[in-house]
Order: sequence, then C-alpha cells, then structure tokens
Amino acid sequence: MARTSLIERLIEAFQVLPGVGPKSAQRMVLFLLQRNRPGGRNLAEVMLDALDRVGECESCRNLTETPRCRLCEDPRRDDRLLCVVESPADILALEHAGGFRGRYFVLHGHLSPIDGVGPVELELGRLERRVRENPPEELILATNPTVEGEATAHYISELLKDLVPTITRIAHGVPLGGELEFIDGGTLVHALQGRRSIR
Repeated sequence: MARTSLIERLIEAFQVLPGVGPKSAQRMVLFLLQRNRPGGRNLAEVMLDALDRVGECESCRNLTETPRCRLCEDPRRDDRLLCVVESPADILALEHAGGFRGRYFVLHGHLSPIDGVGPVELELGRLERRVRENPPEELILATNPTVEGEATAHYISELLKDLVPTITRIAHGVPLGGELEFIDGGTLVHALQGRRSIR
C-alpha cells in the first residue's frame, strides 16, 4: 500500500509517545484509519481539549484542569506530611498503592546540570516558599533511586533542613516477596544501608 504524506506525518506524530517506534506507530495509525475512525476522532478531540485545559496545580504542580488539583482540595489529607516526587506519574503510583494521605509537591524532573536542569527549572524556590508558609512536620523525598534522583534529594534536604523537623527518604531495596539470590548487588547494598530496627 502506498502511504500518503498525511499518513507519514501521522505515523511520525505518534512517535512522540514514549516507547512508540515506527512499527508501533504505523500499526496504531493504520488501525485507527481502517477500523476505528470514531475512536481516532475521539482521541484527537480529547487530546486537543486536554492540551488546551490541563495545566499545573498552583499548590503542588500536579497536572489538573482546575487551579488546584483534587488532592490539594481534599480537606482529609494530612498537612503534616509533604512528599516530593519527580513527576505526576509518581503521584498516581503512590495513590494507587494507597497508605499515604499527606500532600505532594511535583518537581517535573530532577537535577541534571548536563541537561541544563537546575534548581530554578525544578522551581525549588516555590517548594521552599510552600514549606515556609505551611511547614510540614515531615518532608518525604520520593525521588527516583538514580544518581540524579539521589543528588536531587540531597540538594533539597540541604535546602530545607532548617525549616522542617524531619526529612526522610523513601526506602529502596528488596521488594516484598523477593528472594535475595535473585536481587542485583546495587539493590542489596541499598537494602543493607536502609535497614531498620525491629526491636
């Protein structure tokens, strides 16, 4: 089948999605054009609507279509706990897991000087203002366990150490149900360093 330039452009457009290469994009485009044009129209309309209306929560920087997200508006959340995460996807994961009822702050990335991402790009000044205006009892640093995530957590802990009584880092290590012989060395080292007392 000869593809038109419009189909080529659509296949290229789909490749902006993470993990979608040329073959996957081609399969999606051809499916929508051949078998599900109403679904494609709905996708396009909802995408345009979301791109026009979704922005950052003025309090936590989560993605929302209102000035403040539903988590910041929820009076049942615990203001004494503030969890700093790298992305809105991290909030979704923590909320799905359950068990955390505090507040959030989204960095939208991590410190990466080589990529030109510093404290200004992460709006760490905004985080500091938030902590000064409504000081939590505990600041939980839930950045990813990467070199950049660790550096970001360290930077934030130094920045806010005089403003928050307790600053903690999420635990990293052996997953529940994991067997030690199958765990990689780096994970085991983190697990040993992050051990806690049981009596």
